[in-house]
Amino acid sequence: MPSNFMLKTANQLHRSLLTITGGKLGWTTAGMPVIELVTIGRKSGQERTAMLTIPWQDDETLAIVASAGGNEHHPAWFLNLSENPSVTVRTKQGERQMTARVLKGEERSRLWSEITGRYKNYAAYQAKTDREIPIVLLGEL
Repeated sequence: MPSNFMLKTANQLHRSLLTITGGKLGWTTAGMPVIELVTIGRKSGQERTAMLTIPWQDDETLAIVASAGGNEHHPAWFLNLSENPSVTVRTKQGERQMTARVLKGEERSRLWSEITGRYKNYAAYQAKTDREIPIVLLGEL
């Protein structure tokens, strides 16, 4: 499982690719769109960013998966938006304010099946951990 250091390094490398190419490369990976998610740190109160893939989208609603590569702990960005669901999402098209909502029960199960049917890596991450990997919907304010 990737360490926090590895995950942070991957995020930094991804941001660097976007910067170096002037945003021409880096907005997709593994066949999925990529966003930069900006949350407010639950302890620091400072902006925190993470580069994340979007395995599901319906018009303006986006789904992100708090897999952290199958680690036993939720990623920091998930803990931050659980505390404060108002987030900023940056895409190739620009920036917008959104609200995060963690899926539960049947709604989560249905979308999890759809996501893992398309992208097998998420099922592999779930197999590595005992925690239920959360799915978060991001929608317009």
